[in-house]
Amino acid sequence: MNPVPASSRPDLVAEVTFAALRYVPDALVFEIDPELSDTETLCAKYELPLDVMGNAVLALGKREGQERRACCMALGTRRVDMNNLVKRRLDVRKASFAPMDYAIEASQMEYGGITPIGLDDTWPIWLDETITAIDWLCIGSGVRRSKLVLPGASLLNLPTAELVPNLTI
Repeated sequence: MNPVPASSRPDLVAEVTFAALRYVPDALVFEIDPELSDTETLCAKYELPLDVMGNAVLALGKREGQERRACCMALGTRRVDMNNLVKRRLDVRKASFAPMDYAIEASQMEYGGITPIGLDDTWPIWLDETITAIDWLCIGSGVRRSKLVLPGASLLNLPTAELVPNLTI
């Protein structure tokens, strides 16, 4: 692992992620084996603590035929509260994880590398309060072959980001 400024390696991030790096200029990127992009596998291989890993969860629901969605960011040690908090905030009867094909098309990123950095402004980005307390957070880069490392609080610079207390359980 040898992190370098993400802005210097457009080949290691999704195109939409690269375009949004202006919001998180401190972001670093490091290359990984794409087979290791799963959080727990990556932690085991590189001896990284799970409590500095961030996971982006794309949540969906419908109300009166209208789709409602959000990107929920949580630490690898926590679970997004889909059945209660996300469902209530989306104001839907049932909130669920976005299916893989939908997630890829809607995010313009690779499954297993999805990140809030680069999602268009139709995606509210909900950050668990624990995310912003992490000095150096490791998250997806939009592709499976790398990870971003950045101050957790810098995600609040994304245009649609907000802290959501009790987002996780």
